Amino acid sequence: MSYRIGLVGKPSVGKSTLFNAATMNDVPEGAYPFTTIDPTVGEAYVRVDCAAPEFEHSCTPNHGVCREGTRFVPVKLVDVAGLVPGAHEGRGLGNQFLSDLNETDVLVHVVDFSGQTDLEGEPTDEHDPREDIDFLENELDMWYLDILEKGIERYHSGYHGEERDIEADLAEQMSAFGIIEEEIKRLVLRLDLELDPDTWDEDDREDLAREIRMETKPMVIAANKMDTPAAQDNWSEITTDPEYDHLTFVPVSAHAEKALKHGDEQGALEYVPGDDDFEIVADLPDEKEAGLEEIRQFVGAYGGTGVQTALETALFDVLDAIAVFPGAEQPQDDGTFLQDCFVLPDGSTAEDFAYFLHSDIGDGFLHAHDIRSGRQVGADRELDHRDVIEITTTN
Repeated sequence: MSYRIGLVGKPSVGKSTLFNAATMNDVPEGAYPFTTIDPTVGEAYVRVDCAAPEFEHSCTPNHGVCREGTRFVPVKLVDVAGLVPGAHEGRGLGNQFLSDLNETDVLVHVVDFSGQTDLEGEPTDEHDPREDIDFLENELDMWYLDILEKGIERYHSGYHGEERDIEADLAEQMSAFGIIEEEIKRLVLRLDLELDPDTWDEDDREDLAREIRMETKPMVIAANKMDTPAAQDNWSEITTDPEYDHLTFVPVSAHAEKALKHGDEQGALEYVPGDDDFEIVADLPDEKEAGLEEIRQFVGAYGGTGVQTALETALFDVLDAIAVFPGAEQPQDDGTFLQDCFVLPDGSTAEDFAYFLHSDIGDGFLHAHDIRSGRQVGADRELDHRDVIEITTTN
């Protein structure tokens, strides 16, 4: 549970529905502003191909489940409330919204691609979803710019009488975003700016704030309500617009996902979250069966409802995270096998993994074993997605 995926979006776009669909928690839903008042944290799951079949054993998960060879690994999903234009100036739940947002690692921006809600979340017709995408990015950029400006002020004031590089002052001022000096310097140089804020004009500062924001708060667009013709038309226009080449889009129907999960829980159908089909196993009224057949057409055309895909895209594609199984080649004496699967940052080493499991394990790290190859590996060996690793430690 090391990662937190933040769900953001203006009121009434289906954000709480998507949260409920992903976690099956009973968060209030409604077509009016601020249905969600406080950030709600739930347990969602991302899919990882289970390693157990490769060893001809069945896994016994401590957390999550394994269905038909697919491991559902828990992650924290945060439904963040309060996004309205002017949030960076404190409008609406602005200050709390930004504070809660900063507790997340990656964002899934839920956008009503049908264009049926305006920027305030009120019902309308033919609203351009691009406005929603733009205003969230602008709110975040202005928030980052304000903190960047304070870092520049710190630099000019000679904080504590020290002469320091601008990247040091900016990194200290923006430390809450998890960015360090070397990353600040790299982004400044990537924009072809000098390491001297006196040479930056207003546009340069805004560009740098945006660059830092994209680096530290990456985003996926969950194009919700894609089971409507209007949303499908908007999808074609927006996803081919070069202005949005920096974003990743996922077609989503949160309503469809929730309906399928409810049907599976109630025994009316068999559905594995993320699949592109399902089986009706009970006698249903004609109206319900017709509704499910419409959902079947959608998930078949789009490869699923998109809810699982949005979370997994955020974690594994945008953040480049990896999943690692701690374990041995054979089951334990009590029959347990591959009980855990953890999500780690890309580039994590065997020693990083040891410390992730427990500080004592890291302190006593001797070496690790790659269970697939049978080879001993050292502390600095970078792990790959779906590695099965056994740690040998003195503790």
